[in-house]
Amino acid sequence: MAVLVPLVLAAGWYYFHERTLPGYGPLYREYSYVSNGKSNTVTVIDLRSFRPVRTLQVGSNPTGLAANPKRNEVYVVNTGSSNVSVIDAEQNKVVATIGVYGRPYFIDVSPDGHRAYVANSGSDNVSVLDLDRRVVAATLRVGANPGLARVSPDGATVVVTNRADNSVSIIDTARMAVRSAINLCIHPEDIAILPDSSKAFISCSGSGQVASIALKTESKNENDKGETQSDKLLTLLDVGKSPVSLALKPDGGELAAFNFEAGTISIIETTGNEVSGSYLIGDQPTRGVISLDNSRLYISNFGSNNIAVYEIDLGKVIAYLPVGTHPDALALSQNQNYLLVLDSGSGDLAVIQKRQPRKKFEPSEYSLLTIIPVGMQPNQIVVKSFRATKIADAR
Repeated sequence: MAVLVPLVLAAGWYYFHERTLPGYGPLYREYSYVSNGKSNTVTVIDLRSFRPVRTLQVGSNPTGLAANPKRNEVYVVNTGSSNVSVIDAEQNKVVATIGVYGRPYFIDVSPDGHRAYVANSGSDNVSVLDLDRRVVAATLRVGANPGLARVSPDGATVVVTNRADNSVSIIDTARMAVRSAINLCIHPEDIAILPDSSKAFISCSGSGQVASIALKTESKNENDKGETQSDKLLTLLDVGKSPVSLALKPDGGELAAFNFEAGTISIIETTGNEVSGSYLIGDQPTRGVISLDNSRLYISNFGSNNIAVYEIDLGKVIAYLPVGTHPDALALSQNQNYLLVLDSGSGDLAVIQKRQPRKKFEPSEYSLLTIIPVGMQPNQIVVKSFRATKIADAR
């Protein structure tokens, strides 16, 4: 089926770009959710038609989003009102609000979908949310000014970056208790955990380093001859100035650090804990996302208003894609054919299409499909795809 997607130009004119939709079933839903920090809203965009379908009022200054992998819910962290809004993705409406503590910014959900973890930067603790009952199950004291709490892929561990005291706290999820604290480098920020949950990497924006830490593992039974290890700092890797975020390849073999002030990315070999190289990438690279086939890294250059497309195997940039003002958060659609770019300065979502060029005036495999206005200062995006329980749901 072909549809005409409206494209908004900078001067306010529209043109219509034809796009052929995949064969979606009648119950298939795919939405992107955008938190708008200055509007106190979340914009819901239907990724089957690339049209906004709802604007949801949430709490004050929403800054973090996460989708539940096991149920059709999305969670919004509201920094200004110190609470979490629960969105029912089938109805696209807010169905609950859970109070936490001071100045939360991010949220992460366990792989089984039963718990979520919110680091409260203003109160030096982590709220453990019971998502079945929609209540706070525990509040755990951590270090000073915690910024992010990340759950390991096996669900056994949560790593928390404590920005004010240059440390991480490590939580045992079974016991709901902090099991260790490790001093690191200056101003730890983002966290990436390997698929086998054996190791975590932490970007430290204040010292231009990435820390590699081993995460505790234990033998499963008496016949398991595998080695055990404790939580410990393995090494500090020098990267560029102000590494503000990280992106891990889905296979876990390589990690990219985005060095904001240096205008570079650093590629880290995760097995050997080595920096394989650093590359000029653009003005103020902020965030990145890697395709599921491990081949492409997309980087938002906040200062140069474009997206760099980095071919991982070739080790070089193959394209620069102009977008709106101050691109920041990124996401890929479920089929990986659409890159979603939040432009924090211009308050919109740029949708970039990836396909085989078919016409002389389409020399690139990438083209700007549409630009969708959202709210003021959008800051986070998450994609949720699922099969609705009824066709009438999620209109």
